[in-house]
Amino acid sequence: MDKVITTALLILAGVVCMIFVFNSVFPMLNRSSEAMVSMAATIDDRMKSRVNIVHAANTADRKTIYLWVKNVGDTRIVSIEESDVFFGLETNFARIPHTGDAGGSYPRWSYSLENDTEWKTGATIKITITYSSAPSAGTYFAKVVIPNGISDEYYFSM
Repeated sequence: MDKVITTALLILAGVVCMIFVFNSVFPMLNRSSEAMVSMAATIDDRMKSRVNIVHAANTADRKTIYLWVKNVGDTRIVSIEESDVFFGLETNFARIPHTGDAGGSYPRWSYSLENDTEWKTGATIKITITYSSAPSAGTYFAKVVIPNGISDEYYFSM
């Protein structure tokens, strides 16, 4: 009879241990799978996103520079104003703040959609970089980084 009681207690202890193991491992596995799904979605978004700076030009007084950037990826790009624009002489460039972040100071950039109502595949935006005074002549570097980290660079002379 005492073997039956010992066996029953060992089985009960084994079940309780399995419950503890399950309660500690299952949440960890669940969080891990959520992280993997999130990472897969981020990688998918980055793989489907691409932009190309197709042209750059400036006005006669050189206070305004235009960059035309085309969405050549497979996804619509949202939150364009959260993109980073780097511009300046190829050896001395800086991040230019968006008009909403510049607080009225110069330089700053804004954008307009050229051939669509959203920045979908095939659509082009025109980025307007405005200075308070004309920058010097030389070879300029422009880089546009969209919110998910995809970027393109362009060199041109003014």
